[in-house]
Parts: sequence; structure tokens; C-alpha cells
Amino acid sequence: MSRWKLALVVALLLLACLVGWRIHSSNAAPGAGRTHAGGADAPVPVTVVAAKVEDVPVYLTALGTVQALNTVAVNAQVSGQLKALHFAEGEEISAGALIAEIDPRTLQAALDQANAKQKQDNAQLSASESTLARYEELIKKNFVSAQDLENQRQAVRQQEALVAADAAAASSARTQLGYTRITAPITGVAGIRQVDVGNLMQANGSTIVTLTQVHPINVVFTLPEQNLDAVRSAQAADSAGIEIAALDRTDAHVIATGELKVIDNQIDTTTGTFKLKSEFRNAENALWPGQFVNVRARVRTVKAGVVVPATALQRGPEGNYVYALQADGTVAMKPVVSGGDAGNDNVLVSSGVADGDKVVTEGQFRLKPGSKVQALAPGEAPAPPSAEELAKAKDKAGAQPGQRRGGGRRGGG
Repeated sequence: MSRWKLALVVALLLLACLVGWRIHSSNAAPGAGRTHAGGADAPVPVTVVAAKVEDVPVYLTALGTVQALNTVAVNAQVSGQLKALHFAEGEEISAGALIAEIDPRTLQAALDQANAKQKQDNAQLSASESTLARYEELIKKNFVSAQDLENQRQAVRQQEALVAADAAAASSARTQLGYTRITAPITGVAGIRQVDVGNLMQANGSTIVTLTQVHPINVVFTLPEQNLDAVRSAQAADSAGIEIAALDRTDAHVIATGELKVIDNQIDTTTGTFKLKSEFRNAENALWPGQFVNVRARVRTVKAGVVVPATALQRGPEGNYVYALQADGTVAMKPVVSGGDAGNDNVLVSSGVADGDKVVTEGQFRLKPGSKVQALAPGEAPAPPSAEELAKAKDKAGAQPGQRRGGGRRGGG
């Protein structure tokens, strides 16, 4: 026999041995799998809670943005050097309080000039009126002509117009002088100042400070257009307004409560949502402009609704479901229809669960339909194994290697 044929025969023998070893291993594996499966038959510890019936407020939730009720950028209305600032950054300033002063000397001089011009024209008017009165007496004696009398009357009218213009000019100069004392137009919190004392201010130029009104304050949020009818119906049914709650970013607790003020007059066709504005008293400054909060709007109350913990609700390809505890200690997968957030980390279940049904709230990841479970109350831990159970498990673990060896010998025979 040639060498290459001999090598081919040896290779075939090695391949046959390898295939036989794999077949032997696969025959032994099911026995081992059954052994482990027997260990997995132990009840799975899970937390169960009974569904309960109660009056459930139905909420709509959204992400909202806190906005100041009013925001004013305080600018200088006249030009001049900034003389003084009379506010502290971050403090709340009352409406009408003095914020800043601009050097008034130039505008004071303009007012003095306007007043002097008014006095001058008043003197000329007084002289013209005296002349007119004398002409009216002299015309009775035909000492002056009617034309001279009429001309004098026109002169008096012109002087009266000049005096009125002088009064307006003085009033304007007085107003401009008043603008050198800059006061708060609203009650609000002062931001960071934008200019320092000594700078030359231009009329309607740079902002001195921005005031934001935070008492009350607004929260603006959006909802899907399919919720529009529910919101409008709730608004029409409740004359006191829809209650709005602002929660922290973790939904852990309510920061402040307010009421719905405005539903926007159109739906955004790009996003399919509509805007809403709510108002909060914000007495404790819990809300701040620009802050993001979770918004919860109560639109109705369901009488005698079935409630389960939110952690019991699972989502699958075919919708929501829960694992319900059966009488034989196993669990069954029940499809449910969620009716919305019920508050206090609960959800309203419209169908699929009845009052008193026990649902699994923790440990679902180890379950499948028909799994045997050990039902625990919330916060309860499974009892440790007894000495007898530990001994049985040890004996079972010690017996398994011999069973596999025996099985292997039978398979080999």
C-alpha cells in the first residue's frame, strides 16, 4: 500500500473516532440537563401585590418648561454716564424701586433752558394781551383801525401758541430728566448686572439688568393632539380649572401645584402636539425660569377602578401584560389594557385584572408562563434553606457524577 493511501486511512480512522466521541458526548448531555432542570424546578421567589379597587384620578403627563410670568430687560432711555446702581444681583425688586441713576446735569440744563424760554414767551404774551386790551378800548373812540386791532389779536394768538409749545418742550425735558432715574417696571428678581458704574450709556442701548417675575410663574408643556378633547372636556366641566402638578425630574415628589390657564389655539402640524400654559403661585420659589419639570394634569376621576403597581406592568410584542399568581402556586401571563397613570407609582388597569388578583411586581425576569413561584410580600426576603434541604442538595450533587459515569459506560457498551 502506498504511503499516501496509508495516510488517508489513518485520517479516516481519526475522523471516525472524533465523530464517535461527539455522539457519545451528546448522548450523555441530556441526562446532565435533566439533572440541572430538576434543580431549576425549585419555586422562584417573587414579590406579589393584590390588585385593589379605588377611585382613581386619571392624569396626563408631559415634560414642561418653567417660564417667568414677565421678563423685562431694563435699558437706559437717555444717554449719559452711569452714575450709580441701587440693586443687588439676585434680589427681588419691587415695582417702582430705584435701580440706577444716570448723570442728570445735561438734561437738567435742557429743562432749565426750556423753562426760561417759556418764561420769556409768557412775558411777550402778557405784553401782547395788554396791547390788545388797550386797542379794544381805543377802537371805541376810533383811535385805531379795525385792521390794527385784528393784527394785535393774531399776535396774541401766536404768542399763546408759543407759550403752549414752550410748556410741551419743558414737559418733554422734564420727562427726559426723569429717565435719568431708572426704576423697576415690574416686581421681579434681578439677574446679573450687564454694566458697571462709570460707563457711558446710550439710549435704548445695552441692558443694565434683566428682571424676571416669578410670583406667580408659568409652566408651558405640550400634549399629543389625541388628548385635546379630554383636556377641553375637563376644563369645561371644572370651573375651578384643571389641577396641574409639577414634579421633579425623577417623578419622586410634587414640587408645586397650580392650574391650567391657556390651551393654545392651534395644533403644531409638524409634531402633532398642542401647547398648554399653567400658572403656579410659587410662594416658596420651588420653580425657577428655564427649569425642566415633569407635569401631571388631572383630567378626570374613574370611580371604582382597578389599580396595580406600575412595576407589575410588562410590555411585550403584543402589548402590555402582567404575571398573575394562580391557586396552584404558578403564574400565568395575562394581557391587560392600561388606563393611565394612577399616581403613587400605580397604574389603572381597564381590563385583564380583577379586584384581589395577585400580580408579580418583582422578579418577572426569571418567569415564564407556568413557572412555580414563592410568593413574597413587598420587602420580604425568601427564607434561607434548612439544614435538611442543604443536605439533600449536597447528596444530589454528589450522586450526579456517578450517574453520568454509569450512563457513559452503558452508552459505550
